[in-house]
This record gives sequence, C-alpha cells and structure tokens, in this order.
Amino acid sequence: MNLLMTAPCLLGIEGLVGDELKMMGASNVAPENARVFFEGNEDILARANLNSRFSERILIVLGRFNALTFEELFQSVKAISWADFIGANDTFPVKGFSINSTLHSIPDCQSIIKKAVVESLKEDYGISWFEETGPVHQIQFSIIKDEVCIMLDSSGMSLHKRGYRPSSNDAPIRETLAAAMCSLSKLRHYHTLYDPCCGSGTILIEGALLANNIAPGLGRGFAFERWGLIDESVIKSEKERCHDLVKKDTDFCAIGSDIDSAAVELTLHNANKAGVANFIRASQADIRVFNPSTEKGTLVTNPPYGERMLDIKEAEKIYRIMGEKFISKYGWSYGIISPDEEFEKCFGRKADKRRKLYNGNIKCQYYMFFK
Repeated sequence: MNLLMTAPCLLGIEGLVGDELKMMGASNVAPENARVFFEGNEDILARANLNSRFSERILIVLGRFNALTFEELFQSVKAISWADFIGANDTFPVKGFSINSTLHSIPDCQSIIKKAVVESLKEDYGISWFEETGPVHQIQFSIIKDEVCIMLDSSGMSLHKRGYRPSSNDAPIRETLAAAMCSLSKLRHYHTLYDPCCGSGTILIEGALLANNIAPGLGRGFAFERWGLIDESVIKSEKERCHDLVKKDTDFCAIGSDIDSAAVELTLHNANKAGVANFIRASQADIRVFNPSTEKGTLVTNPPYGERMLDIKEAEKIYRIMGEKFISKYGWSYGIISPDEEFEKCFGRKADKRRKLYNGNIKCQYYMFFK
C-alpha cells in the first residue's frame, strides 16, 4: 500500500527533514513551510516514525482539496474511504488549524469534519452510533489559503518525546531542535561534543544519538501500532534494521557542564534513560571557567537568554564571556542559538554562517563559527 504522508516540523529545518526522509527511502519528497510531504509504503511509515530526528509527527494524508464553503468541506471529507483506516469501535477525535482561509472558524471546521466522517462510517458499517472505545485515530486538518489537507496522526505523542526526558530544567530545548543544531554543526562519530550550558542534557543526548546513528524512536511506541492495520512483522523488522545500523566502537564523546548541580544530575539521569550514558560526562561548572580538555571540539549550546530565563543585560554578559572563551582555532567549531539580534556584537565577532530557527515560538538565529 503506497501512502502519501507529511512530516510537520519546526520552521527552518524542512531541508533537514527532507534529506533524512530521502535517506530512509521515501519518494517524491517535497518540503514546504513547516512540513514535508513524501510517499512510501508501510515500511517507510514505521521507519520514519522510528528514525526521524527532526520531524514532530508522521501524518498519513487522506485527502487534499480546495473548500470555500462548509458544504464543500463536508462532501469532500465524506468522500474519503474512512473505513479503510477506522474501525467501528475506534476513537476518532478531530483537531487542526486554518490560516488565511475563508473557512476560518476552527470549532465549526472540527464539527463539520467530524460529522462527515461519522456519515461516511455509518454507510460503511450500517450502524448509527459510534461508541469510540477503541484505539485513537487522531484526525488532523490544515486549511491554508483555502486548501484543505485531511490527515491521520500515525505517531501519537509528538516525535520530539523520545521517552528519555520525563522531567527537565526551567527552559528545555526541544529534542528535534537540539538534533537539528547538532546536524547543522556537522557532528560526526569521531567528534567530541561540548555544551557548557547543558541544562537537562538534551543537546548532549541528541548529539550522542546522532553521532552513533541510534534511532531516536526506539524507546517509545506509536499510535499506528495499536490500529491493527499494519502487520507486527513490519515494526519488528524496522526495529531490527535500526539496531543493525547503529555505529559500533565510535570515538564519540560528549562533555557537558552547567552552573546548576541539579541540572547536571538531570543530564546524567536522562542520558542513562536514553541509553547513551557511556558517551556522556557532565560536571558542575560556571561558563567563566570553560577550559576544554581536547585539541579539537564541536561545541553546540543553548545559553540562557532574556526571553527565557535571564534579563537581557545578564544574557549579554554571558555572550561576552562566550566570545572570550570560544577561541577561534583549528579543529574547533561553535554553534550557539539565540534570539538576540545583538548577539554577534556582544560575542565579539561575526558568525561564519547563521540559520534562522525557532525555539518553540521564539524566533532565533543559530550562529555558527568554524574559521
């Protein structure tokens, strides 16, 4: 069965998502704003859920059409073969969003789509009432400039929830963003990764997973596994494939520090849960005493900043300290994410490259120094 799918993602990393999907064997990969469309069979569906480092979800696209009226929306949704995916006892809530479209009322759109699905299933199953006690089939919709996309969420919990971080410090960075930053900094299995503001250890852990080619979804489950539509042998085979692709005997090491001792403890706890504790060292230290122990290093960090934890003046003090400590020298690269447009001025030099990224809803720049 060939499926059209889409992978929503944070703004700015659509290219990374597209590249990883192509590497997985997906076809007709087409990045758009904050999502990437692609095609593949059940193997690709399971593979994308298990292996995607940068996507937020893997959604099965059931229909794409234009709608200017609720009647058009209703009829187009009703025409979808819902019984191919949803059983007579299954649960099927509806959620979504509308941007720059005639049909702008989210509650009304939810109601119309739900009614259309019910009417379609009534005809197929010959029943008038649905108890909705079975597995959840989350229906999602997007309406952008009057184009409607109707989807089923195969992931369940967002893919950034890898399963290793049940708790975090005050201002965690999303796992998918941390993985993207490590990828943009070209982290490799023979590198030493540093994060002197490690917080709950997300960058260090995502770096270890990336460098050792460990699938980020191996420690969690997915909604599609409970649907009964995909043979269990598929997910079993894909998990075995993940284990076979893990890099063995790498030279990778991740070294973190944080001024907060509780954050260091949390880093080590989370690293253990993620199964990468053997790659990670962490200790309590102020960034003022940052003194790396290796000749070469790849530094990736998410320092505290004004919109998150500190006032802007305090954040800019940290940027100045970073500029003094992160010395330009052969074998070293530095990647720092910040929303502060004055970052380079405080840091003391222009970035060799910068990339617009979003940390949650905060627009940031990822400043990269490698010369």
